[in-house]
Amino acid sequence: MTKRGLLPFLALLAAMPVAAMAQDSRTDFANSGDTAWMIAAACLVLFAGLGLALHNSSSVRSRNGLSVLIQTAAVSAVVTLLWGLVGYTLAFGDITGGWIGGGNAWMLIELGNLRGGTRTAESAFALFQIAVAALGPALMIGAWAERARFGWVVTFSALWTLVVQAPIAHWIWGGGWLSRNLGVLDWAGGLVTFTSAGVSALVVALLMGRRLGFPGQSGRPQNPALALSGSAIVWIGALGLCGGWAVAANDDAAAAMIAAHLAIAAAALTWAGLERLSIGRVTAIGLGKGVIAGMAVSAPAAGYISPGAAMLFGVLGALTGFQTRRLIRDALNVDDTLDVFAVSGACGILGSLLLGVFLSPSLGGIGYFGDMSMKTQLIAQLYALAIVIFWSGMATAIVALMASLLFPMRVSEDAELAGLDLASHGHGGEPLS
Repeated sequence: MTKRGLLPFLALLAAMPVAAMAQDSRTDFANSGDTAWMIAAACLVLFAGLGLALHNSSSVRSRNGLSVLIQTAAVSAVVTLLWGLVGYTLAFGDITGGWIGGGNAWMLIELGNLRGGTRTAESAFALFQIAVAALGPALMIGAWAERARFGWVVTFSALWTLVVQAPIAHWIWGGGWLSRNLGVLDWAGGLVTFTSAGVSALVVALLMGRRLGFPGQSGRPQNPALALSGSAIVWIGALGLCGGWAVAANDDAAAAMIAAHLAIAAAALTWAGLERLSIGRVTAIGLGKGVIAGMAVSAPAAGYISPGAAMLFGVLGALTGFQTRRLIRDALNVDDTLDVFAVSGACGILGSLLLGVFLSPSLGGIGYFGDMSMKTQLIAQLYALAIVIFWSGMATAIVALMASLLFPMRVSEDAELAGLDLASHGHGGEPLS
């Protein structure tokens, strides 16, 4: 292409930032403190993604660690771009039929000065949602680690975030039919992020099949110390995830952060105790899984429950995740490499159900909204779980097979034996020390 031919394209690119950040001309003014907090929370959520990358890459064998990092970085970049283009408007655009958002915020062109019902600039809210969107695919990478082809991973994640994640986000967070008609609640992603990603991860693990040598020769994690450090970063980022959903710098944000903090601490210690009882020692990998389980189980309820209930959530989440891991891996012989369904999916499901009970003021919760009661809230949460599980499973299978038309899901046996670091990316993986 000649320089003259490039000029119109470059002019279009130069105009895009102006359009993307354009806001309407109304005289509503955002609260600077609330907006600043949303920006900070978005950064903390991105920090959690980094923690997941470190935890996952350090939990696999040394010849595959770099491939997990590269997949996480590439998928995060793709999801970020797609949510800037269409994902945000599909999830949080104008409410039409309640199934999918309107196209008013395509490429973030028409953002309000304020996000509806808040004093926060919608641009800051959009930044936070784009950061949150990258968490789901980052979680799923742990399910297919050590055997998935890079091209398939990126293609599948791009389709998944638009076909699975964005519609569910609209149904529950964007004023769609589950929240508007049934009163379904999900504070920070128990349904939208952790349940959908966990179920989808399990479906992909089933479609992709087991690793060579699983379960007897699945290997040791390359660097447990770095894996635990990554989960510590996830812990910090989880506070931003739960606090950010208050969409304000207020006591609701602080209360949600306290609940998440306590739940994660309880889950980590409970998982450690379960390991000590079952295998006679506490491992860094297990402690890290407890942290992620605590984040998943507290996410749906952090802003609605008492500190005491949050601790119970953490204990029950660790128990559920630990036993589900045994069921999936040992009893069913399913190779979910890093136990994504057990740690994220099962705990997100549990937290979404427990919310219906512990929302009760008699148990320290903030109380039910409108004419909802414990019974009706539980029914709503159960119905939402059924819908999210069905949609995530069915749509994931479809988009996974669609992506495989372009790229095979798995690498060859020779590539898997050599390790994806070398076979897919040209780098020989060595244990970190």
